[in-house]
Amino acid sequence: MSTPPLPPAADGSADASFRSLPLTAAMLANLDELGYRAMTPIQAASLPLGLAGHDLLAQAKTGSGKTAAFGLVLLANLVGKSGARGTDVQALVLCPTRELADQVAAELRRLARAEENLKILVLCGGSAMRAQLESLRHGAHIVVGTPGRVLDHLGRGTLRLDTLRTLVLDEADRMLDMGFHADMEKVAEACPSARQTLLFSATYPPQIVELGRRFLREPREVRLFEMHAPTKIRQYFHQISEHERFEAVVRLLAEHRPERTLAFCNTRQSCRDLLAHLERRGLVALALHGELEQIERDQVLIQFANKSCSVLVATDVAARGLDIAELEAVINVELSPDPEQHLHRIGRTGRVEAEGLALSLASARESTKIGRIEEAAGHPLEWRELRPLARDARLALVPPMVTLQLQGGRKEKLRAGDVLGALTGEAGLRADDVGKITVNEYSTYVAVTRTRARTALEALTHGKVKGRTVKVRLLAPGALPGREHPR
Repeated sequence: MSTPPLPPAADGSADASFRSLPLTAAMLANLDELGYRAMTPIQAASLPLGLAGHDLLAQAKTGSGKTAAFGLVLLANLVGKSGARGTDVQALVLCPTRELADQVAAELRRLARAEENLKILVLCGGSAMRAQLESLRHGAHIVVGTPGRVLDHLGRGTLRLDTLRTLVLDEADRMLDMGFHADMEKVAEACPSARQTLLFSATYPPQIVELGRRFLREPREVRLFEMHAPTKIRQYFHQISEHERFEAVVRLLAEHRPERTLAFCNTRQSCRDLLAHLERRGLVALALHGELEQIERDQVLIQFANKSCSVLVATDVAARGLDIAELEAVINVELSPDPEQHLHRIGRTGRVEAEGLALSLASARESTKIGRIEEAAGHPLEWRELRPLARDARLALVPPMVTLQLQGGRKEKLRAGDVLGALTGEAGLRADDVGKITVNEYSTYVAVTRTRARTALEALTHGKVKGRTVKVRLLAPGALPGREHPR
């Protein structure tokens, strides 16, 4: 595979404006409304190639703007939206998890606002098959899904890909890690050979190169080693003894007091053990690992994203695809043996213009890992003494929000505005008392300020949303205050 030089815009030496791309006036206007002013490095490097029709093998991490990098290409490839079966599937995006598929579909809908009568359908495990079958009967132009569920529909004959123009493999390395290699092969083989294929991967193991050789036609490679400026992410290492590892996390949290922290462990058992330790110390934390059911994963991610949880403990595999804005800190509770994975971890903080904090714990037996990280960094690591806990240290990092779960979602035509109206109407909450509202297929989640949570819970329990009574329960961990602050 040839590796062409990156377009000049990738390093800022030429026009990085979306207006330099062959996009329609309507699409450019929509991008402007969405606040897309200049291309990110991955967009500047890949979009000219993708829009020119080339297959792509691109390395891009979560949060780099990769969804727009492939989304604008697949939208440009769409042709007339009606076919012999009413609606033809013209683009398929394979994702490793339901969370990432939902994120990708939401972003594609934003990018496609200039397109009329465009239908985007999500096909993932953990969602009712009956509802998906009904949606497929009405057709879709773009399908976003996980390999297993997409393959299931192909086997049933409820999904046909003979009109496909664009195949996207998003976070292909994680799909390989999760054992989806055979499923990906079967899906790719069900697609027309005369298609454009865009493969995006956060890391670049040999298996990815082999995947590119098998399913891509003369692909162009785009590999950007984006390093964070030292002033953007403050990275400190702390030497610890093995027995004090979990308590060291508590001491770091007490010292730096980040609002939201992503703590990485290498195994599921370490995640469970650290979570138990944090809870014993009075911290509001949740864990994300492979043993959780899909609905449990959804609820954990929603609570962390809407600031109802202070610390999320996760493994690398479980956290892939997780894109949380305003993440103040990352703690490497156990060092990754892969220096590239270490960079991927700490790159989750310090997004956009925000400053981030990356804290790593290392015992004497992790000296080999430290050597690899230092070699990859190209400069000495900064070490700090771990401060002891003050006798009067405030450990409890109380999250500012709590999450309420309402029974009913998109299937019941419930909208975020309906929930907001109910809370700011009879409940008497101010708009700034209400945080993120997530409407799923059958459930709706709303974040409210912790000090007004009891009022919100009682108002929704005894009141109505969109003219009907709904069941509601408190989802967020941590006790509510006994009394709410007076207005």
